[in-house]
This record gives sequence, structure tokens and C-alpha cells, in this order.
Amino acid sequence: MPASPSTHPGMGAVPHDGGVTFRVWAPNARQVAVTGDFCGWDPTSRARMARDSARSGTWSTFVPGAWPGAKYRYLIRSGGPYRSRIDPVAREVTHSDGDAVVFDPRRLSWGERAFSMPGWDDLVIYEVHIPTFAAEGWRAGTFDRAIDRLDHLAWLGVTAVEVMPPFAFAGPVSWGYNPSHLFAIESSYGGPQAFARFVQAAHDRGIAVLLDVVYNHLGPGDLHLWRLDGGRKSRYGGSYFYNDRRALTPWGATRPNYDRKHVRNYLRDSAVMWLEDFRVDGLRFDATQFIRSRWGNIHHPGERLGAGHRFLASMTADLRARQPWKILIAEDMQQDPTVTRPSEQGGLGFHSQWDAGFVHPVREALETHDDGSRQVHAVAAAVRASHLSAPHERVIYTESHDEVANGRSRVTESIAPGRADSWHARTRASLGIALTMTSPGIPMLFQGQDVAEDRWFDDRTPVDWDKAHRHAGFLHLTRQLVGLRRNLTGRTRGLSGRHTHVIRADDDRKVLAFHRWHHGGPGDDTVVVVNLTTEPVWDYSVGLPRAGRWHVRCNTDSPLFGPGLGRVHASAVDSEPEWCDGYPQRGRVTVGPYAAVIYSQDA
Repeated sequence: MPASPSTHPGMGAVPHDGGVTFRVWAPNARQVAVTGDFCGWDPTSRARMARDSARSGTWSTFVPGAWPGAKYRYLIRSGGPYRSRIDPVAREVTHSDGDAVVFDPRRLSWGERAFSMPGWDDLVIYEVHIPTFAAEGWRAGTFDRAIDRLDHLAWLGVTAVEVMPPFAFAGPVSWGYNPSHLFAIESSYGGPQAFARFVQAAHDRGIAVLLDVVYNHLGPGDLHLWRLDGGRKSRYGGSYFYNDRRALTPWGATRPNYDRKHVRNYLRDSAVMWLEDFRVDGLRFDATQFIRSRWGNIHHPGERLGAGHRFLASMTADLRARQPWKILIAEDMQQDPTVTRPSEQGGLGFHSQWDAGFVHPVREALETHDDGSRQVHAVAAAVRASHLSAPHERVIYTESHDEVANGRSRVTESIAPGRADSWHARTRASLGIALTMTSPGIPMLFQGQDVAEDRWFDDRTPVDWDKAHRHAGFLHLTRQLVGLRRNLTGRTRGLSGRHTHVIRADDDRKVLAFHRWHHGGPGDDTVVVVNLTTEPVWDYSVGLPRAGRWHVRCNTDSPLFGPGLGRVHASAVDSEPEWCDGYPQRGRVTVGPYAAVIYSQDA
């Protein structure tokens, strides 16, 4: 009896009453079957699949009696012997080169309490790599172990945790940017159920979950998509990939073929699954410049991939229409306004993008050994961000997985190699966090930055959480800065406001002063003064937007924040009615060495 296609919709293994529908896109296949636990892996009992239609390229069948939790594989023949392949849409795998597992997202347990995504002006992101963020001793972290760290993040005040790619990958350890299976959580992290528990636990603590996704290349290790249904060119990957020079990326010849509708749908469906079935609150798209250009240079006309641009614009439009409150972030690193321009206006349609224009000049200013060489105007430009239409259009940071690995160091280590506990390292690293929390943009911390971790990031070395005790002052300063950014005391609304004005960028004295506000007024107008030298600044005149007393909300030189601090006392400032820096009032401020002072008025 010939096989019949399933009448049920859906790609991959989709459980229904009485059995499971299996469907795979394999347009070049001549024969397809599915085998697994439900037939005892008996070759003579495998379930043959049928084409859904002559032109669809998909094959399907309904297997009565198959069940969630059953392991399975596809057998695909396009000439020659059958190839045994893991389902491209497998929602669970035993490991990257193991078997697919029938997974039913309807069985995930979600709490009754609804989670509300924080406003984007209230986002403070904390980036984590699960195995090293949640390690116990030298046992690699899992999502269940990571739940135990969420209380620390809630205490710190962060409102979103960004998870580096947790998808099944080849090998025992990875950063995650070599995904073998886009729909399956890495089994060593705990699989899909553990990820769902992590999302629920984060939501219970008021923390959103952002997921890092990789669509610029796949694999290349344990890549069952590679020549899934054959292919004419041995050096290229077949149906899911470009089969010419467009396939080439810095990570292998595995760029997905954005010109093919089924490939675009395949990538989009993975994003939809994480946002809808697993309730994540946003996505960060890795290296989008390699989706819309061959080698990451979008300014070179000959390198552009128009299909990649259209793919991203279409995907963001689809995702925004489905759940407009969830945030989409690009790592494009070009300072290209096209990234956050709406799709209907020719843009890519992202809400935000990582900003290389902040991290690089700020880190250069922090790491430069000679005070006289610090470029205050460059830092001022990084803070001002005049290219933004809205503050949330960029994510700002001084540390990320890229900035503290591959030959790059943590800020503390870069400042004072081998002496990350030193006064110079701690004070200037804290200036980096202060600038991150007071500048327009969505601020982000990298795992361990809050405890002054000094070791560079790799995928085997865990965060040394004992530093939370050794660097307690640094940790409490970070917490205070996060709280001021989020206006938790009701006195610094301007730090998350829409407006920024650089009051003064003094390259002679190495002092930067800037004004943040939303609507303006007491409790809103916030003035930040930064001293980028080892010498205190005494009675320094700066313009102030309003008359009256300006209170110190944070002095990073306070003795509360670590040994060697507190040599200079920063006190409240009473304004004087005299024009200064274009403002009608003047104040005389005192700022300690390598310190920032944040001022506002009582409401």
C-alpha cells in the first residue's frame, strides 16, 4: 500500500491524539522514511513518507502510536543508499549527532502568574554563558543550576538576562555560535524542559529572557542539514545552503540560502518557536552584517547579499506583528541606521543594535595609561549618540563575550595586567560601568563584570563568584548604579529619558559633564560629572539646568565601594544664578580621581 501524506499541519514531529505527524523539507529526495522507537528501529517496519504535493518539496506521514519522548531519525534517499539524518526541526535531541526526540511543547508547565515585559527604557541586560555562569566547582552549568543564580541578578537589579546561544552543538563545550540544530536546546544544558524552567524562574523574579540566535551560518560540526537530500556540488551543502561562493563565511561554507522561501521559513519558524512556545522576551541576532553581506562589509556594493537584507526585514516585520512588545536586537557593529529603520521604510526593522561606537572609544579612554592621552571628546561623542532616534536603539557596554576573549581582556585586567585588584583597575573599571548606566541606550553587563572578574572569557573557565565577597564594594557600587539607571528611588528619571546634552567636554582637565532628562524638573534632570584623571577636581564650575540644591546620588569614589577610595568628599551643590555652558545656573563641583558623581534635585 503506498504511503499517504499527513493531513495535519506543521514541520518536524508534531504530536496529535493517537500518534505523531512527521514532516521534512527534502526537495531533492526520491524516497523518505522515518524510523525510531515506535518501530523498534526495524528497517523493515520504518514508516514510509509521501510528498505533500509535487512542488512543495516536503514529505510527511502520520505514525499511529508514536509518542512524545520517542527517539527517531529520517532515512532520505536521493540516489544511492539512504542517509540517516536528524530532523532539521527536531525540538529535542539526545546530542548533536544522536537522535531526534518527539517533543510536545503543550506539556511544558508554566506558572499561573503572567509576566509583563519591562519597558525598554527600564531594561538592564546581563549576558550569560550557561556552562560558565552557573558552574558548580568545575562541573559545567546547566539551566537548572542557573536558576540558583537568578536571585543574585534580581538583587543586582537587572531586568533581562541574555543567554548566549544554547542550541545543540558539536563537541563537549562551546560558546554556542556553532549551532547544529536551531530548534533544540543543547542536551548538556538540560534540554528543552530545563530551558522552560529557567524562563519561568526568571519571569517569577521579574527578569526577562533574551535569546541569542545565529542565522549567519550553521554548524559546521555535526550538521545534519549538510547535503540532507544530496547535492550536485560536493564542496557545498545542498538544499538549505548557497551552493556557490555566497556560501563562504568566516566559519565555513554554511551560509543558509536566503533566496529560498523554505529556508527563510525554516529560520523564521525557529525564532517564532522560541518566542511563542518557550515565551522568551526577545532575540539578539548574531553578526547580522554576515547575513546581509558576504564578508561583513555592508558598505561594499559587490559584497552585499540583497536576499539576506530582505530576509531580515521580512522576519522582523513578521515577529513584530505577532508580539510587538518583544525586543529584537541586532549585532551589526556598523553604526548603520538602516538596522533600526522600519522594514516598510527599507530598513531591517530591529528595535536596537549593539553599538561599537560606544564600547571602543570608552574602553580606549579607560585603558590608556597616560591621563594626557585620554580623548574626552571621543567619550563625549560616545555618550551623546547623536545618531539615535530613541535611546533604546542601541545596546551599550564595556564588556561582552567578544570584548573579553580572543586576545582581549576584562577591563580591570586591561588597565592593570596582573593587578586587577589595584586601585587604578577598580576605579577606571567602575567609571566604565558608570558611563554605561548613565548614557542613552540599553545598558548591558557581561557575566562576572559586577564582581570585577578579571579572567578573560572562555567556554571552560567558570566565573569566580568568590569575588563577590572580595570585591563587595565594587559589587554594591554596580548595584547602586543599576538602581539609579532604573530610577528605583524616584530621583533620577532622566537617566532613562530621551534627552542628552553634553554640558562640557574638557580635554585639558579631562572632565566630562552631561545632562540627562525625560520631561525635566526635580527628580528628573540628572547631571553626571566624570573625572578621567588621577588628580581630584576641586570647585569645578559647570552649567546646571535649574536653580536650587543638587544632591549627590552616587559618588563612585565613596569609601563604601572599596579600599583606597574616599579621599575626596563630594557634597551637595547649591547653584548660582550665572550663565555657564549655555545654562542659566552654575554649580561648583568636586570630583575625586577617576570618579563619577551623579547629581539630581529632590522632587
